[in-house]
Order: sequence, then structure tokens, then C-alpha cells
Amino acid sequence: MEKLGIDPKQISDVFISHAHFDHTGGLPSFLGHNNEVTLWVPFSLRGAEHVKEVVEVRNPRKMYEGIYSTGELERIEQSLCVETEKGIVIIAGCSHPRMEHILDAAARFGQVYGIIGGLHGNKPESLKGLHLICATHCSQYIPQIKAMYPDAYVQGGAGRVIEI
Repeated sequence: MEKLGIDPKQISDVFISHAHFDHTGGLPSFLGHNNEVTLWVPFSLRGAEHVKEVVEVRNPRKMYEGIYSTGELERIEQSLCVETEKGIVIIAGCSHPRMEHILDAAARFGQVYGIIGGLHGNKPESLKGLHLICATHCSQYIPQIKAMYPDAYVQGGAGRVIEI
């Protein structure tokens, strides 16, 4: 955050996809700088405290205007859905649930345009029809995704800005 010039005190909400350490390990440090946040967590994540508010998300829901959660899918993970002019863009942690479940949950909020984040072991075929695919973190099939969807694929990485 420091390298990107982001002031932790300007953040009002933190969205946790799932309870794996590589997705929650930095939370205590962040909360040391700003604990006046609303923490959106999947229902399976326990022990979140010392913040302004904790919202346990079990089912798909609207968080704010144009911002949604898929709800906790397959009892492990939720994804963030952002409404854009082109459609819903999913921000995924690891995509541990089957991609069809993630896409179906996100489609409740509008036409799904794309996905950004970890795609874990989901097969590239499950991404058919998406106009934006930014496979990061734990994605197993990046070379195949690039080859199958050259017009949709966008390279990701920490600090990467993607304009939609």
C-alpha cells in the first residue's frame, strides 16, 4: 500500500474472500493502521474482531450500490462483484468453488463481463464467454487461458490497474 501511495486510513471496507492465511495474513498489520472499517467475511471465517463492524456473508447480497458478494460458495469462499458499464466484473480470491457456481452467483446481479483473481484449478473451458480474464495468484492454467482467450486475457499483478 505504501509503494502504491494508498493511505490505509482512507479505506472504509475490507472484503475477505476466504480464511486461508495468504488472504488474511496481512489483516492484523492493516488493522494496526486502521481498525475503523467494515470487514466483510465469509460465514466460515471466525475470530474477526476489533473493527467497526463485521458482516458475515452467507448468501449472495448487495453490499452497496453496484457492489455485491456472491455469498459464501461451497462453504469456503466468497467473491466480490463490481458493476461496470460493460457488466459485472468478479474479483476472486482463489476461485476454490467451481467456476460455474461463481459465475451463476455473480449473474444474479447482471451480465458477467469478466473475472480478475485466482482461478485455482478451474479448467480454462469454464471461462468461455467472458470478455476479461485476469488470472492471478494460484491459477493453474495460465498458458492455456492465454492461448484460448487471447483477446480477453489481461496480465495481472500487485498494483496493476485494469481499466474497464
